[in-house]
Amino acid sequence: MNKLRIGVAGAGNISDIYLRNMTGVFSGKLTATAIANRTREKAEKAAERWHIQRVLTLEELVNAEDVDLILNLTAPDQHYKLAMAAVQAGKHVYNEKPLCITREEAAALLKSAAENKARVGCAPDTFLGAGMRTCRKLLDDGWIGRPLAGAAFVLNHGVEAWHPSPEAFYKAGGGPLFDVGPYYLTALINLLGPIARVSGSVRKGFETRVVTSEPLAGTVVAVETPTHVAATLDFVNNAVVTLITSFDVWSHSLPYIELYGTEGTLRLPDPNTFRGVALVRRFRAETWSEIPLVMHHVDDCKDPDDWHGGANLRGIGVVDMAEAIANGSPHRASGEMARHVLDVMHGIYEAAASGVYYTVKSSCERPEAFQGL
Repeated sequence: MNKLRIGVAGAGNISDIYLRNMTGVFSGKLTATAIANRTREKAEKAAERWHIQRVLTLEELVNAEDVDLILNLTAPDQHYKLAMAAVQAGKHVYNEKPLCITREEAAALLKSAAENKARVGCAPDTFLGAGMRTCRKLLDDGWIGRPLAGAAFVLNHGVEAWHPSPEAFYKAGGGPLFDVGPYYLTALINLLGPIARVSGSVRKGFETRVVTSEPLAGTVVAVETPTHVAATLDFVNNAVVTLITSFDVWSHSLPYIELYGTEGTLRLPDPNTFRGVALVRRFRAETWSEIPLVMHHVDDCKDPDDWHGGANLRGIGVVDMAEAIANGSPHRASGEMARHVLDVMHGIYEAAASGVYYTVKSSCERPEAFQGL
């Protein structure tokens, strides 16, 4: 397979891990040919660090002849504009999450991509890591029987103590549901399939937040989005999952995700990582059993910036997309699934505002089980 030529749009906080992997563990399948950023100096520094030959404007990147796919790492409110320009230029695009800000943008992007024979992919791709891959196999192999229900928890006290620029996390399109929720919803859809309807209750715990991280320590940020969201997810397969996402919790003792089946319980690792511990407790068992992860050579890649000490394989969804393009098969971190996640998140807010269930209008295929690289 010829290497897919990647044009990187955005040189912000998340770009380093993508570039590290593209020039390292994934370098046999991907090559970064150019990079662009609204602030050219940032792009130049990234190009120098990761040995990328060309620094372009965003418009030049979209039209570059030596770019097959745009890796869209711009700010969320810029995802749609750049991705639409890319597919209209006949290029594939892979967005960081969320796919877009609104449902209408997501629908228009996927329609234009289909018309231009371009593919759309979207983060998160953590569900392709060894941790979630193992849990998918356990579920598919019937270790807990038929899944009936589940519970998922995103509980912390926000990002202002560690993120260098936390303001966007408290504006529309931010908050715990839109920031971390996509990891959990994508993992659940990979395991259980699409979601049919949702309920929701939301609140803001604090009207303002004080930044304690550098370089903005002492800055007061207005909170413009819900920071505690509780939802019920009714899946097409009839499983019922409770989801709580919050930036208002100092500490807790709850799992990341648990699934409850007719023959046992599956406890999943953090869906915001690629590894972690998978635990099963079958009916009548007295203790939990830790299940060895289904590992491949890339899963052993150590990244010094990975705060969990395992492999941080961000970009594996781009590799899977590259192989799917070459083989003519569906890619797993798809635009359709990301659109479904976006629809569900907006639906939770709408259900909270109306007091009635939101019937999810979109759908997607459950991704084919990933066998690793």
